Amino acid sequence: MSTVAPYAKLPSYVGTQIGPSEWIEVTQERIDTFADAADDHQWIHDPERAKEGPFGAPIAHGFLTLSLLIPLQTAVFDIDGATTKVNYGLDKVRFISPVTVGSRIRLVGTIAEVAEVPGGYQLALDATIEIEGGAKPAVVARSLQRFYA
Repeated sequence: MSTVAPYAKLPSYVGTQIGPSEWIEVTQERIDTFADAADDHQWIHDPERAKEGPFGAPIAHGFLTLSLLIPLQTAVFDIDGATTKVNYGLDKVRFISPVTVGSRIRLVGTIAEVAEVPGGYQLALDATIEIEGGAKPAVVARSLQRFYA
């Protein structure tokens, strides 16, 4: 389900649920690419070495899973009339469950707050990245974004 909010009406969207997004697979290729970009080659991300680890398989970096929040959100929520969209930050991020290679994840969220800021709006999204078939989510976070017209 996708929501498109008119820029001028953004404050009226507080309490609105967005998503769920489509499921996306977290592949070993994605994990390896992120490891190269972040220079984080810890053994728990390696297909061979991680077999003997606590998760029995390689896992995605927590920050890789968190970074997927933006494309997942963009797929299910947009603001009509915003010319500039900026990630402003995060509040209270928790990595609840590891995402093993081959898992599929999706986003569900609730617009928690919309506040006026000079020249635009700041939106706080209470976001949950779920793991398909998982008892607990991968990530819960409050994402802060700013939108300008």
